[in-house]
Amino acid sequence: MHWIGEAAVTALILIGAFFLLVGSFGLAKLPDMMRRLHGPSKSTTLGIGSLLIASMAYFAIAGDHISFHELLITIFLFLTAPVTAHMLAKAHILRSQADRSSLPPTDRPSGWATLDSEK
Repeated sequence: MHWIGEAAVTALILIGAFFLLVGSFGLAKLPDMMRRLHGPSKSTTLGIGSLLIASMAYFAIAGDHISFHELLITIFLFLTAPVTAHMLAKAHILRSQADRSSLPPTDRPSGWATLDSEK
């Protein structure tokens, strides 16, 4: 493998490991559920995406064939992680009366959550 390819794969692995470490640390240390969502949904997604792209680049350079499995997994992860975090945040707002009372009004009967719990 050429040294430029090795350097690119190494850089992607180190970037991915850094984002995974920061995301895991944020998940463990942040105080409440709404702040803990940012660890796995933002930085951990970037970290695992970087590792998958590094794997795809490695096998394209060293193995002389392109594998699209890692690309499909990365796209699936980048599409589903924000949706999952949004659904978890909405469920948390729906279940927590203290958090709902601190939010500004929305001028809708359902408020910030998707279900009007006062009916």
